[in-house]
Amino acid sequence: MVSLLAGCRQDMHNQPKYTPLRSSEFFPDGRSARDPVPGTVARGQLREDTLFHTGKVGNQFAVQFPMPVTRALLERGQGRYNIYCAPCHSLTGNGFGMVVQRGYRRPVSFHDPRLRGAVPGYYFDVMTRGFGAMPDYAAQLSPADRWAVAAYVRALQLSQHATLEDLPPVQREQLMKEPMPAPATKPAETEKKVPPPGVQP
Repeated sequence: MVSLLAGCRQDMHNQPKYTPLRSSEFFPDGRSARDPVPGTVARGQLREDTLFHTGKVGNQFAVQFPMPVTRALLERGQGRYNIYCAPCHSLTGNGFGMVVQRGYRRPVSFHDPRLRGAVPGYYFDVMTRGFGAMPDYAAQLSPADRWAVAAYVRALQLSQHATLEDLPPVQREQLMKEPMPAPATKPAETEKKVPPPGVQP
């Protein structure tokens, strides 16, 4: 008998609570779910920094990043880019990602002159709201990660169009001291001998 009574204990199984969308007789409108108190802001959702959360200054895309572009920021951007962007845009940003090779619509290369001239806020906005066939990635990428990806896209663009003058003086001097690789030589063509008439080769 004692064991049976112990098995009937409900403890916290029966709670005075409402499951989502359940009706209520306590409130006049019959809803158990209540609207937030006017003027309240959820923790972490204040978003006072408009530039950081929208990528814009006024109505214009931001031309600068809202934080210093450090090595740590670029490495974070590379990691997020490889996960969410490379399947379509490819690891080099030329638009021939693995998804595109299997039939998905190819995006414009990041090395296209138009996108090379785009400001950082533009890339942030595209990741936030989507563009054309590209869906938005606001749910996958936090605002900080969107800025990190935008910074890494800039690094990709520079990697394909860098010049010697872009290097720091020390590295430029070291590179100039390195011997130039010898030009590739074309293998000499062997003369094909034609047997005289009537002689089998």
